Amino acid sequence: MEISTIGLDVAKNVFQVHGINAAGDVLVRKTLRRAQLLPFFAKLSPCLVGVEACGTSHHWARELVGLGHKVRLMPPAYVKPYVKRGKNDAADVEAICEAVTRPTMRFVAVKSREQQSALSLHRARSLLVGQRTQLVNMIRATLAEFGIAIPAGVEKALSMGRQIVDREIDLGLPTEATMVVAMLSQQTLDTHVRLREIDKALTALQRSDDVARRLSTIPGIGPIGATALSASVTDPHQFKSGRQFAAWLGLTPLQNSTGGKERLGRITKMGDKYLRQLLVIGATALVRYAKSKPQTADPRLLALLARKPARVATVAMANKMARIVWALMTRGQTYQAHHASALEG
Repeated sequence: MEISTIGLDVAKNVFQVHGINAAGDVLVRKTLRRAQLLPFFAKLSPCLVGVEACGTSHHWARELVGLGHKVRLMPPAYVKPYVKRGKNDAADVEAICEAVTRPTMRFVAVKSREQQSALSLHRARSLLVGQRTQLVNMIRATLAEFGIAIPAGVEKALSMGRQIVDREIDLGLPTEATMVVAMLSQQTLDTHVRLREIDKALTALQRSDDVARRLSTIPGIGPIGATALSASVTDPHQFKSGRQFAAWLGLTPLQNSTGGKERLGRITKMGDKYLRQLLVIGATALVRYAKSKPQTADPRLLALLARKPARVATVAMANKMARIVWALMTRGQTYQAHHASALEG
């Protein structure tokens, strides 16, 4: 009657536990406070623990692994079909306990503290980029009401902001509007300085990380994309192929096939939105370079642009880049432009 499998529903202060034996009989179903969780698992013999993947689940997974348990994280979307009826903690944790035993279930690799630390830089950077964009748009809108237009581009807006803060130009605005524009300009410049600091930290991280250094050799992937991929993909061997890795990122066509008829639509956009965004941005840079300097661009990309619209070609290149990323991470190699089989994934 020993517990063999436990479903754990994590939260901030209240944790739900559902444990069964090898025969499937329920042996424990209880609620634990935060301070009770680790002492409870410390008293148990090593068993399989299922947890829904979330922001805090990696921390608890590391703690439980340290106590000798085998922890498996699962995407919440894959656990939901096992919820029989209603929505409460007891029903959720029972579904988790059942889902973790399924042989076809897909699991999320547990991230290390270093990986989560690196991803915190990316999350902070993404937040600051959005705030800088909001501030610049607010400055543009405010000045536009008084007939003043700032040229397109972030650098042009930052340059205007520096001139306003340093009082190098007089826009002839009313006192209140001048105060608002100066305040927004100062905030924009401060945010930009913080972004530069994060970019420097990511560049240093890329130089010290072997995986990130190798991924940076891929055209279209820089320090930001390389460090994000290195920190997000804990175990590339969990994917059987480069196509499966690209599908995990949502870069493969959405299928609506039935009756032997294949119907492929747009990309699924499943998985990590941030990683997919970075790959698409990198592919966009490659497409722009190919259009401006076709004599030195990849012939395969030029042939693709001749057949498909630019945005379709961009997503196709992002898919190919994802396959190359998987190949380099699994084989421990660096990118070789002349290696055709690596490009074909």
